[in-house]
Amino acid sequence: MLSYQHIYHAGNLADVQKHALLAVILSYMTRKDKPISYIETHAGRGLYHLDAPEAVKTGEAAAGIDRVVGDGLLPADHPLRQALASCQESHGATAYPGSPLIASTLLRPQDSLHFAELHPGEHEALRQALPRHRAKLHLQDGFELAQSLAPPTPRRGILLIDPSYEIKSDYGRIPGIIAHLHRKWNVGVIALWYPLLKDGAHVPMLRALENQGLPGALRHEVRFPPAREGHRMIGSGMFLVNAPFGTEEECARLDRLFGNLS
Repeated sequence: MLSYQHIYHAGNLADVQKHALLAVILSYMTRKDKPISYIETHAGRGLYHLDAPEAVKTGEAAAGIDRVVGDGLLPADHPLRQALASCQESHGATAYPGSPLIASTLLRPQDSLHFAELHPGEHEALRQALPRHRAKLHLQDGFELAQSLAPPTPRRGILLIDPSYEIKSDYGRIPGIIAHLHRKWNVGVIALWYPLLKDGAHVPMLRALENQGLPGALRHEVRFPPAREGHRMIGSGMFLVNAPFGTEEECARLDRLFGNLS
């Protein structure tokens, strides 16, 4: 069983980039009355408490979402702030929403939500975080779930791929998975998060993705200092297929935000 636990990293600067973009995309896609499908391949537990010993130990949330909100770098009307406020109202002032809770907050009753999480403990925690929610939770490999659902009903929607990359072969297989999913679901927004690593392990994956000529492809990256000495991650990236209108504007806003952090 994989050992990755996001509680050590919840609310860090990578989450700020990933969750800000996700929240803006969901906010845009729900402007129309038409329902959407939301699918996540690596959902995690969905809810984190930033005063937990694990989060305090790394200090990544303090340098991430706490600083961004505390310094007023994320506008009060930003949809991520809306999701954060909703989460804290329900779960306390130190609560932080993972992407499942962001999606469940911003999406509507007519929308369809599917969350895959293979780790039994994280899956159970996610179930407890969403006890009365309409979302369908799957104790299943997320890539297999995405393949089985594509194209989903309704067809309009978004797929978030957010692995921990503990399985190093994911770098090599993800471009083919995304290409296959796009062929089956050519109208779907596909959003891939990836870490920027000192050793460049992500570079061949991105080269393969960009060589596929996927429509509406958008790559956005932010850089920040390593969280601690010896930490390999030096930034965060998102690769999107069929990027919705307004995504580039949010990317530019995030560039300014991260510029103000330096």
